[in-house]
Amino acid sequence: MNPLSATASKAVMSDPSGNATTGAAQDRGMARAVVVAVALWLAITWITGTANVFRGSPSEPPLALLVALLTPPLAFVIAYRGSRRFRSFALSIDLRLLTALQGWRVIGGMFLVLFSFEMLPGLFAYPAGVGDLAVGLAAPFVVRAIARQSPGWQRQVLWLNVAGLVDFVGAIGTGVLTSASALGFFASASPGADMGAFPLSLIPTFAVPLWIVVHVVSLLQLARLRSAAVAAA
Repeated sequence: MNPLSATASKAVMSDPSGNATTGAAQDRGMARAVVVAVALWLAITWITGTANVFRGSPSEPPLALLVALLTPPLAFVIAYRGSRRFRSFALSIDLRLLTALQGWRVIGGMFLVLFSFEMLPGLFAYPAGVGDLAVGLAAPFVVRAIARQSPGWQRQVLWLNVAGLVDFVGAIGTGVLTSASALGFFASASPGADMGAFPLSLIPTFAVPLWIVVHVVSLLQLARLRSAAVAAA
């Protein structure tokens, strides 16, 4: 199946009677619902961030930050498994768009800038910053490979998304271990930038969970394309 025509084919397949107009209207309705949900999520993380909800105590684990980080991906899994309409919508999003969104990961380079000013520990800044830069810089090349249907483009999509998720695992792990919390076993003695303080709090509470969901959707689409190819062989 050509990923570039996925949206159109989904609209037709979603209606057993062959009424593509109904399927397209449902897709638009779901798209609006998703946009509203993401905007509400951003507003909540913005408001709670400015209220210092995510600034933990050195004697406690960063539970608020971890809950904010894990809740959106968990909500996506529940919606994906529980709603056929949502699942169909997620699988119909243009794979080029999902991959292009990873280009914004280059903003993670600011971790290296903050490290240069001794505002972040190197144990966190180096893997997080270099990983984000690598994924963000690679994303446009993968988008081009998808658009041109270059040989091996699916493998490129796979490795980009696997690398992005592995980077997040490392960043979250080192972020917790270097945080000013009860789990910050490698925390710096000198004060620095607090990832729980606004506006940096928007990264672990909004940006990272959003990119995790984008990674997962991309991998689900890739798995579906490969299953369709195997079935057609």
